[in-house]
Amino acid sequence: MNRDNTRSVPEETVVIDELLSKGAAAMKAISAASQQDIDEMVTAIAWSLYKPENARAMAELAVQDTGIGNVDSKVIKNTRKTFGTLRDLMRVKTVGKIDEADGMTRYAKPVGVVAAITPSTNPAATPVNKSMMAIKGANAIVIAPSPAGWSTTSSTVNLMRDALTKVGAPADLVQLLPAPVTRSMTSLLMERADLIVATGSQNNVRKAYSSGTPAIGVGAGNVAVIIDSSANLEDAAAKITASKTFDNSTSCSSENSLVILDDIYDDAIAALQGAGAYRCSEEEASHIQSELWQQGKLNRKLIATDADVFAGRLGFSEQAQGCRIFLVEQEQFDPQSPFADEKLSLVLTVYRATDFKHAQQLVNKIMNVQGKGHSCGIHTGNADNARKLAEDMDVVRVLVNQAHTFGNGGSFNNALNFTLSMGCGTWGGNSISENLNYRHFINITHLVTEVEEDKPSEEELFGAYLAKYGR
Repeated sequence: MNRDNTRSVPEETVVIDELLSKGAAAMKAISAASQQDIDEMVTAIAWSLYKPENARAMAELAVQDTGIGNVDSKVIKNTRKTFGTLRDLMRVKTVGKIDEADGMTRYAKPVGVVAAITPSTNPAATPVNKSMMAIKGANAIVIAPSPAGWSTTSSTVNLMRDALTKVGAPADLVQLLPAPVTRSMTSLLMERADLIVATGSQNNVRKAYSSGTPAIGVGAGNVAVIIDSSANLEDAAAKITASKTFDNSTSCSSENSLVILDDIYDDAIAALQGAGAYRCSEEEASHIQSELWQQGKLNRKLIATDADVFAGRLGFSEQAQGCRIFLVEQEQFDPQSPFADEKLSLVLTVYRATDFKHAQQLVNKIMNVQGKGHSCGIHTGNADNARKLAEDMDVVRVLVNQAHTFGNGGSFNNALNFTLSMGCGTWGGNSISENLNYRHFINITHLVTEVEEDKPSEEELFGAYLAKYGR
């Protein structure tokens, strides 16, 4: 047997059992830790990636390993997400008695050893994000990274382990599957862990849910954003472009389609062009379709590349190579068109809507192709339109006048908690309909004592019904 490339099933079982055993031992070692102790561990982990030289080193390694995204964006992601998540975590209690009300006292306790499935798009930020949340609940975590990002995740885990040791905590609170990461090894980890948190491909999410272990998964993104007649077009264009270009559109929260109302369509396109968009001709759009998708799959030579690289590889003009995003306009919505799907590139599909109702219908059709439950957005000066969108759409998040990539996973100027894992509710086949957060990493014991009896009369509960329908 070639031990460099394969492991027998018994070997993999030994590896997984050893990781879980070490994790359980590390949890036992901190079982008496105070909230202050736990918060110090979480802060140490945060600093291990937030530290400027580490944030850049891991960003550079991530791009080198995976070939997707860009370094500057990943530096921002490594620091901003870590900082924001630390802000959220430092404001809550997760150890011992966390709150008390009349007749009810709640105690937080660990969920156990967490299996964290992480994607190649964020091989440093996501492992740190999940580790912070897991350890906030006094848990241990074992990370199963995408094979493409293993080197970056390995280096990141080493930083976290060193940080834990520095504050006197067990390094084995954070561990990593050894290379080569195999499907069977990841499956064994999921089967034997106490909780699974799966971010990445929908195949991984489905496997997590079918593992027999309690699991939290996230759904696929395919964000559609409406620009309505009352929008500030320059502001909308600037935010959409900044969001779409961040990390070369690797985020599941990146805009993939724009739905623009007819009466401001031309002005909105002009504003987008002013912000750096390139308006593709029919021939150019056709060429993008033939090259971006190869045998039904996205072409790794074109996804998540810089705009000049993308345009250059397609043989587009110097003008196109100098732009930031590429608009592909569709006269009619076609659910079979790949442009209706997530593109993981700087291509943005644009639809024209006759009115707001039609715009909502188009957003719904886009989500039925992919992204149901995830999120959508609107640029508007009409609060009623924003509320209407939230009332009618089967999504967890509706962002108003925001750069979607920066706002969807938490922001300093909105109320969403910081995360890199977005639940999509039952619409997206998920068990949570919110951003992944610390609450998903703790169990709660409820101490229940007697209170003054609260028992209404039959008349109070049944009176109105019986008066209307009789006995």
